[in-house]
Amino acid sequence: MGINDSLISFIICVNNESLYKECIRYIDGLDIPEGYSTEVIKILDASSMANGYNIGISKARGKYKIYMHQDVFILNKNILKDIVYIFSNKDIGIIGMAGSKNVTSNGIWWEDKDLYGCVYDNHTGAMSKLQFKNPTDYIEEVSLVDGLVMITQYDIPWREDIFNGWHFYDGSQCMEFIKKGLKVVVPKQIDPWVLHDCNIVSVKGYEYYRNIFVSEYIRNMS
Repeated sequence: MGINDSLISFIICVNNESLYKECIRYIDGLDIPEGYSTEVIKILDASSMANGYNIGISKARGKYKIYMHQDVFILNKNILKDIVYIFSNKDIGIIGMAGSKNVTSNGIWWEDKDLYGCVYDNHTGAMSKLQFKNPTDYIEEVSLVDGLVMITQYDIPWREDIFNGWHFYDGSQCMEFIKKGLKVVVPKQIDPWVLHDCNIVSVKGYEYYRNIFVSEYIRNMS
């Protein structure tokens, strides 16, 4: 099964059918660039986010892969055209919606002083627009992006060997791409491209995986 350069694959780990159906409703409303097509890879019973996404890589046929949470609703109807345009730069490996210019010493991206991007999100319990700096150009190169949506044009395995839970799989993947000489970027968004209906997020296991991230990437890099 070869990779199809004009196919865009959505890869979604699912444990809530009603959220997934709503997510698909937004995907179905997107404008598809001429000559391109889409597919959705639904992953059930993943043991971790990285595990689910690696299963997605094995099943998806598209060159472009949109790894997204089941509670993310895409508002930008032209996002697929935007992705294809951004990826015309072959040095770009990952597109995310929000992220940090630098890798902080503790690995927590949103504690950096230089944040880019925006998203509608209700992690505080109330839906609001989370607005960071907007790139002056059409993209801004960053170090880390949030895992709510991560879009790639190359396949690098997710590190399920050490990130076998639900945290820091996103930061890890950014670092793996950067190690390969590829860029991680956030696009310019006049209005947020996505809405993340996450509610208050569980932090179970967060510290455990943060420490793994710090020892694997930050201490080794420095």
